[in-house]
Amino acid sequence: MSLDQVDIKILDLLQSDANLTTAEVAEKVHLSQSPCRRRIHRYQDMGIVSGKVCILDREALGMQIVVFTTIKLSRTSGNALSEFEAAVGDFPEIVECYTMTGTMDYMLKIVAKDIRHYEQFVRTNLVQLPNIGEFHSHVAVTRIKDTTALPLMTQL
Repeated sequence: MSLDQVDIKILDLLQSDANLTTAEVAEKVHLSQSPCRRRIHRYQDMGIVSGKVCILDREALGMQIVVFTTIKLSRTSGNALSEFEAAVGDFPEIVECYTMTGTMDYMLKIVAKDIRHYEQFVRTNLVQLPNIGEFHSHVAVTRIKDTTALPLMTQL
């Protein structure tokens, strides 16, 4: 997958505002509309652009708290990992989940209405999962940077 400077500029524009028309993107990168459209279709065919979404403001929707929770499973043999990962997928409050190196097995990003909602989620859902050996909650206080944009321009 080889991307040139124009590709990077187009992708950077699209990840910043998916509502841009092909004509607007083409104008900004100094291409005619047809080659620009072909490039965008190529990104979709290659899986670089996998969809378009609206990014909702969680605070405007009353979801005031973000908690990063690290989890260490009591056992990681057999189906323990796949069972945990399948269970995590069932909870809409968990918006991201990563396997980790180091002392913890997973890191979860959990969004909740408030601290009481988070506590209820932990008590009724999270600690009920099989093989939870240890977990630590890290409540985010101030959002300094929150972006979905990848650092494409640094790849030139």
